[in-house]
Amino acid sequence: MEFDVDSGTLRFIRNLPKTETHLHLEGALPLELLQKVAPEEFAHPPASWRQDFRFGSFADFERELLHMAGLWYTSPERYHDAAKQVFEGLVYKQNVHYVETSFASGVVEALGLDGKAVAEAIKSAAPRGLHVRLFMGIHHDGYHEGTKGWIDDALTWQALDGIDLHGTETTPVGPWAESYWTRARDEGKYTKAHAGEFAGPDFVRWAVEVLGVTRIQHGARAAEDPEVMALLADRDVTLDMAPISNVKLQVASAYDDHPIARLMDAGIRCTVSTDDPISFGNVLLDEYRMLAGPMGFDRAGLARVARAGFEVAIMDPADRDRWLADFDGIVAPELGRTPGLRKV
Repeated sequence: MEFDVDSGTLRFIRNLPKTETHLHLEGALPLELLQKVAPEEFAHPPASWRQDFRFGSFADFERELLHMAGLWYTSPERYHDAAKQVFEGLVYKQNVHYVETSFASGVVEALGLDGKAVAEAIKSAAPRGLHVRLFMGIHHDGYHEGTKGWIDDALTWQALDGIDLHGTETTPVGPWAESYWTRARDEGKYTKAHAGEFAGPDFVRWAVEVLGVTRIQHGARAAEDPEVMALLADRDVTLDMAPISNVKLQVASAYDDHPIARLMDAGIRCTVSTDDPISFGNVLLDEYRMLAGPMGFDRAGLARVARAGFEVAIMDPADRDRWLADFDGIVAPELGRTPGLRKV
């Protein structure tokens, strides 16, 4: 994607150590793998890769994404093959050192796959030096008589690091979710929730106060309510944002009007990631170029966003401190000061 950034800033972005903390593996399907199974249909990238493209609705987006994912993800082995290519691309092309990715229980259910085998296949694809944390996403109505047996069992899977709430935000969430999220934490799993895209700031509040999460995937619409922003800041909730996704899904009106700057100025930690690059045609460098170009972030602001991903990395605190020290050692000479706020 094309965002106008000067060569020095682009070099700075490329050299920044980065994380991906909001990445759907089904939505990260490499185009070349999709072309292997549907060469005529996908001889060219999807129209949604155009920078000016906008999805008409979340349903349109989900329909296209699930169609593409269903063509490839038919076995644990194919999850492994895709994950291996995705992870290597992040390490060797994007300077990514830490990843939090997810797979969808709904896709596993629909294709009749073994969820535990899928989780193990994904984790085994991580190249040396890349720290991968794996989440299973459960849709709002995804826990029912047909799935609850294996979804309950998932809390014992060694390869699974956590759970996430996926799907259409306007679909009611049953009473099962609160107790399941609590049980997950009791079993040592980390918990997240997608909120703040289409259901507004009240759903962000619900995810924090009822599900008890401190990691929100997206959260863009929290900027509409000062009280919700204060809640996020007070509880040290991190928003794992995906700005290009938000624009293409019309959560934000334009690339220069994304709320990430307002949220950061309110004291909320924000990371940036790509979400579903097979649908949006983006790479992680594009997200940073968007911040530096249309959003007007200076290098200190870019560094603050990149550092946030390491601040929330799921690892031993001593290891995290070493990572942060390494990050600061790389970035500080470029800035002449500690990573700080964007230029305003």
